Amino acid sequence: MTILLHEGKAVKAGKAFRKFLPLFDRVLVERCAAETVTKGGIMIPEKAQGKVLQATVVAVGSGARGKDGEIHPVSVKVGEKVLLPEYGGTKIVLEDKDYYLFRDGDILGKYLD
Repeated sequence: MTILLHEGKAVKAGKAFRKFLPLFDRVLVERCAAETVTKGGIMIPEKAQGKVLQATVVAVGSGARGKDGEIHPVSVKVGEKVLLPEYGGTKIVLEDKDYYLFRDGDILGKYLD
């Protein structure tokens, strides 16, 4: 994990993201792979697979500035698994991989280990 400085504050980012840093309350995530085989061993066709709503956080911004002028930190950390809304996010391609950029408030929840 790399710690980058953004506006004088330390911001955590994954090792592959030295060229891209989300700003403010943005969170960069990588969607988890879709299930292709059921627990019983049945292969699921690509068209029948649902949209993957689980993702791993790979980089976070420093936080949003509130009305009081203070910066409110992002509620998730790099490496956490989160639940995404079905629609939304901005697709970004970095090093031939697809990532999605969401606002911190758009993330529905995080999975506990």
